[in-house]
Amino acid sequence: MGAVEVPVLIVGGGGCGLAASNFLSDHGVDHLLVERHADTAHVPKAHYLNQRTMEIFRQHGLDGPMVEQGAPLELFGKLRWLTSLAGDRPMDGQHLHEMDAFGGGSLRARYAAAGPVLPVKLPQVRLEPILRRTAQERNPGRILFGHEMVAFTDEGDRVVAEIRDTATGESTTVTARYLVGADGGRTVGRALGIEMEGVHGLLDVTTAYFSADLSPWWQEGTLLTHLLNAYDPDLCSNLIEMGPSWGKACEEWVLHFEPMDADRLDEESVVPRIRELLGLPGLELTLHHVTNWTVEALVAERYRKGRVLLAGDSAHRQPPTVGLGLNSGIQDAHNLAWKLAAVLGGRAHDSLLDTYEAERRPVCRLNVDWAVSAASHHQTVLGTVGLGPRVPQERRQRMFAAYFDQSPLGEVVRARTAEILDTHRAGCQAHDFEIGFHYEQGALVPDGSPPPARVPMRDVYHPTTRPGHRLPHAWLERDGERLSTHDLTGSPAGFVLLTGDDGAAWAQAAAQVAEKFSVPIRTVRITQHPQAGQDGQDGPFTDVDGGWEAVREVRGDGAVLVRPDTHVAWRAMTAAAHPADVLANAFSRILDPRATTGSAS
Repeated sequence: MGAVEVPVLIVGGGGCGLAASNFLSDHGVDHLLVERHADTAHVPKAHYLNQRTMEIFRQHGLDGPMVEQGAPLELFGKLRWLTSLAGDRPMDGQHLHEMDAFGGGSLRARYAAAGPVLPVKLPQVRLEPILRRTAQERNPGRILFGHEMVAFTDEGDRVVAEIRDTATGESTTVTARYLVGADGGRTVGRALGIEMEGVHGLLDVTTAYFSADLSPWWQEGTLLTHLLNAYDPDLCSNLIEMGPSWGKACEEWVLHFEPMDADRLDEESVVPRIRELLGLPGLELTLHHVTNWTVEALVAERYRKGRVLLAGDSAHRQPPTVGLGLNSGIQDAHNLAWKLAAVLGGRAHDSLLDTYEAERRPVCRLNVDWAVSAASHHQTVLGTVGLGPRVPQERRQRMFAAYFDQSPLGEVVRARTAEILDTHRAGCQAHDFEIGFHYEQGALVPDGSPPPARVPMRDVYHPTTRPGHRLPHAWLERDGERLSTHDLTGSPAGFVLLTGDDGAAWAQAAAQVAEKFSVPIRTVRITQHPQAGQDGQDGPFTDVDGGWEAVREVRGDGAVLVRPDTHVAWRAMTAAAHPADVLANAFSRILDPRATTGSAS
């Protein structure tokens, strides 16, 4: 290639890096992505795209193929606990418990009311090709798989990296204004000396990825099935659908179980183990991949050092419970992309990039801690009710026998167990974690108001326009077109200022501030009554069912300023005597926040 100069160099072509590429392209930022592997993931890895992540993909026009290829809620919205899929013994193939999860079943209406799109189940092995294809379409010739960064230096005003073509050995020097490390922590963070804080070895796991026809025994609609063997605690495992078809038609599966010796991870040892775990000794299956891996709970001590920024697994790694790992990485990229665009476009000071760490690190720290807590709680609950793999064998046998006893005592045991297992909703119904996370300090102007009340299990989301929070979703209508409030934001529009019936002064102020700061600001008036005609840049939108009125929290003469990433940056509860001065001050603090960065929750 010869020497290359580019505003942004992304190192890593997994879910986070490819998402960052798509988002930067959408913001008009030239960049180069390098990935040392020749292709995208060959194993399923993460498989749950939560509501916030799907909103982000929808904002950037990426959600269509994900919805098309992924499983809808009705085909994955439960967790189940079974003894095994099948078997000849009395307690084999028995149903223990199930609960609605991740927006499924009774949760669906709540999720549907909170956002314009629902969660989707789509493993990384199918997500990454979608993101790679769109990244290549949006940034032709600049998505380079089979290219490894072998060294880099931060020279203060630029980053200089050496990139090697893994097939030919040819080296290229790339000079970039900024480098985004999305390589899973393999190279960039280590080279900078950034420590990963937390627990490095929580749990060792063996994972088998295989194909088999499980339709005679499978009950569709499950995100994850816990298999709690009634006879042998070493045979407890977790079974997960991986598509590409879903429900009873599913062809591919992942099974997590107690670690096997590294020298036994071959077909002769693993295939019989899978059959034993499932209770299907005659099952025909094709083993694709098997690996041992370690569950970690880590957060980088810093997300930025000089001109290098860390994202995704380079910045945080956590247990798969709650499903926040890949989702957090996508949200990192979303937060970072608009800020890089603003800085590189000359609309913001470099200090805006400091708010990336100020905003994302505390959120991801809490995500990691919550995932650890959920995993620990689930194991504790299983131990408490006597069904867990670490319960002494004699007690487990008594508990399973009591659980399936058809006497009044057995009925009580099942009822108590169900109530205790339902406390796992903090892990699989944590809607407030999925879309209610927020930033306390960063590229925003706090207004001194407290955050909305939160229930301890974090399974109830409370929409709010408080600065730092995700803009509440509400359906609007104009000229027969139905849109979400989220459709008003995004890269083409930059910032958006939402006003009410009496917000004309704010609209005029926004026009003055947009010219002063050379920042695109779209002003949108939302009215409670259908109206015709134009109002400045846009005609008014109608709050068709009162959804916006219920969540806006500002008066009709107030205003809400929303960032390109759909988080609220500032709000005015009422009119101001000098609205242009007030709004200009807000933009000054957002785009040059050197004195206002801090911590988030």
